[in-house]
Amino acid sequence: VNLVHPDSDDEKQQAEEDGIIKMRHPAVQDDAVTAVDGYRAGVLATAHGEIRTPAFMPVGTKATVKSLHPDEVRALGAQVILGNAYHLHFRPGEDVVAGMGGIHAFSGWSGPMLTDSGGYQVFSLRDTIRSLDEDGVTFRSVYDGSDARFTPESVAEIQRRLGADIAMCLDVCLPAGAPRPELERAVRLTTLWAERPVHAARAPGQLRFGITQGGTDAGLRRRSLDEICTLPFDGFALGGLAVGEEKQEMLDCVEWATPLLPAKRPRYFMGIGDPVGILEVVARGIDMFDCVLPTRTARTGSALTWEGRLNLRNARFRADARPLDEGCRCPACERFSRAYIRHLVTQEEILGLRLLSLHNLNFVLDLTARARAAIERGTFSAFRRDALARLARSPEEES
Repeated sequence: VNLVHPDSDDEKQQAEEDGIIKMRHPAVQDDAVTAVDGYRAGVLATAHGEIRTPAFMPVGTKATVKSLHPDEVRALGAQVILGNAYHLHFRPGEDVVAGMGGIHAFSGWSGPMLTDSGGYQVFSLRDTIRSLDEDGVTFRSVYDGSDARFTPESVAEIQRRLGADIAMCLDVCLPAGAPRPELERAVRLTTLWAERPVHAARAPGQLRFGITQGGTDAGLRRRSLDEICTLPFDGFALGGLAVGEEKQEMLDCVEWATPLLPAKRPRYFMGIGDPVGILEVVARGIDMFDCVLPTRTARTGSALTWEGRLNLRNARFRADARPLDEGCRCPACERFSRAYIRHLVTQEEILGLRLLSLHNLNFVLDLTARARAAIERGTFSAFRRDALARLARSPEEES
C-alpha cells in the first residue's frame, strides 16, 4: 500500500476514497498518524521522546514496573510506561518527586511517562470514598487512613509537579452494571471536571488527555463523547470499560465509539492487555492501551504464550526442558527452561517472578509491534486473522 500525505483538497479526497489517510497531531511535526483501511499507525512526540503507535504501556503504578529495572523494560521494546498520580501523591509525594528533578530523574526511566489521575481509584478503591461531589472526591488513604481531597485542579497540579509527559484528567469510573442514574451522574461529573483544568499550568511539554465515560450505555457514552471531544485536549480516552462487563459487549462499544473520537488525536483505551483484546482494539482504531495483566499474571506464576496461558505451578512442567514459548527471544526464553522457572516459582524465588514478568511484557509488546508493522505493510487484516486463530487453539490453564 502506498502511504501518502495528501496536501491539497483534491489529494485528501482521493486519499480518503482510497482508504489511505495521513493525519497530523499538534505534538507531531514531520510524522503523522496513518490510517490504512481504518487501521492506524502513528508517531506521538512527547517531551521525553516519541511513541510509535499502536503502543502498549506497561503499568508502573508507583514509578516502577514491579521487580524490573527500567533498562530491562526499555530493552523489551516498551516506549512509554504508566504511573499513578493517586499513589504517587501519597508515597512519596509530588513535592519529593519534584525536588528530585521530576518523575524521570526520580525513577530512572528516561522515556515518555503517562500518569493516570486517580479516576480509576473511584472504581478500584470505591470502598474508601468519603464523598464524591461536583467539586471533587475525598478518599480515605489506603496508606494511613487519613482523608485526602482530590479535585480536577489539584490532580492537574500533582501531575505538573511529577513532570509526566501525558497527564490524564480526573474522571469518575464506575463498575459494570452500575445503575443508570449513577452512570449518568458519572458522565456529568466527568465533563464538569474535564472543563476545569483545560488551561491549568503544565509541566514543560506536558500533554493533557480527556476521558470519556458512560460504560456501554450508548446514549450516555455518546453524550460523554460529544461533551469531552469538544474540549481542547491533546488526546482522548475511552474510560469506564474493561471493568467487569462481557468482553463482546465491551468490543461492540469500542467498535462504534472509537470513530467518534477525534481522528487527528491519539485514541487511548484504558485498561486492556490480553493478547486477543489488544488485537481487537487495534482493529477498531485504538492507538494506546495499558494494563497490569502481563505483570500481575506473572506474579501468579503464569506465562502468556502462543500455547495459551501456562500455569507454571502445574506439575506437568516439572521436567519440561522447553522454553516458555518457542521462538521467543526474551531473557527468560533465551536461557531458561519451563522446569527451572517452575522450580523458582514453587520455591518463591524472586527470579521466577522477574523472568515471567519479562516474558509476559515481551509477549504483549512484541505482539503490538508486529501489529504496527502489519498495518504499515497493509497486511493487518491477515495478521489479525492468523493471530486470533492461533490464540483460539490455545486453551488457558487455571492459574
